Amino acid sequence: MQVQKLVSTLLLLLLVNPFATFAQHENEDHSSENHEVKTEELSEDAIKASKRKAYIKHHLQDSYDFAIWHAMGWEFPLPIILVDEGLHIFSSSKFHHGESVAESKGNFYKIFLGKIYKTDAEGTINMDDHHHATNAKPLDFSITKNVFTIMLMSVLIFFLFTRFAKTYKNNLVPSKGGKFLEPLIIFVRDEIAIPNIGEKHYRKYMSYLLTVFFFIWFLNLAGMTPLGIGVTNNIAVTFALALITFLITQFTSKKAYWGHIFWMPGVPVPMKFILAPIELLGVIIKPFALMIRLYANMTAGHIVIMSLIGLLYVFTNWFAKGAFLGLTLFLSVIELLVAFLQAYIFTMLTALYFGGAVAEHDDH
Repeated sequence: MQVQKLVSTLLLLLLVNPFATFAQHENEDHSSENHEVKTEELSEDAIKASKRKAYIKHHLQDSYDFAIWHAMGWEFPLPIILVDEGLHIFSSSKFHHGESVAESKGNFYKIFLGKIYKTDAEGTINMDDHHHATNAKPLDFSITKNVFTIMLMSVLIFFLFTRFAKTYKNNLVPSKGGKFLEPLIIFVRDEIAIPNIGEKHYRKYMSYLLTVFFFIWFLNLAGMTPLGIGVTNNIAVTFALALITFLITQFTSKKAYWGHIFWMPGVPVPMKFILAPIELLGVIIKPFALMIRLYANMTAGHIVIMSLIGLLYVFTNWFAKGAFLGLTLFLSVIELLVAFLQAYIFTMLTALYFGGAVAEHDDH
């Protein structure tokens, strides 16, 4: 029953995935300073196309406030934390969604193209010849939408697994949500960790493998909701996850791991000097591939779905609308599989790298 309820909830979220918010943005005026459009020089179709592109970009980008349902006013600001001649802490509501200048301790700040710049009371943004802002940028440690979502998911995972662990105190039979989590944990152990790392060493990596699997999966599922959450399509997040995998691999590796990189056994000496730089380059390419794979797949999925939703407002033919609606719903369901698949692939490749670092070699 718990699994059926979860699947039903996910499918319900897919059905409302962001149709309502997209329709709302079609009727809104997006002529803010961040997306300036000279409407007098554009046709009506060009203006609508510009609005759709702006919304898709807004859906993928991070922001300084969290909008649950902008049309109903269900949104809340997040804390802005800046270091600029001292510490500045204030609410993001001062920016009024990037339309106003925020003042803090005599300094003025403005959001321009998703970044905070130091400015004057009028909000002047100076541009260079390449149309890049030249204003000074303070050190930004703000709690953005993505950061807030990461903290929320971390608390959720901690709460779920703490409750799950407590069910084993009295008996070994899980209850309630544990019946859903236990098969997944066993799947990560038996199908990912043991085959790729080996029974001798897999236990010390299980906590990280479980964490990264559920963390990525839950964030991917959150990205399928109408909340505009796109944590895993932020390359900074995937870079951090890949970096952690890289550091764990290097600091837990055995001597034989480095021996097979710099001085491969059984290979002629001249070839060792040729292959060593290539093998060393592979050490860096592996986490880079982890980073790009997760980022590119999740970003592409969001862009395709949002673009198809935009086409519903382009075509006037009801047959075309129905076709694109069906295709959008189908791809949204496929995205559920992709959300799980990307978490699985990241975890599996991570386990594969760990296995290579602790592999037992019997060289002759």
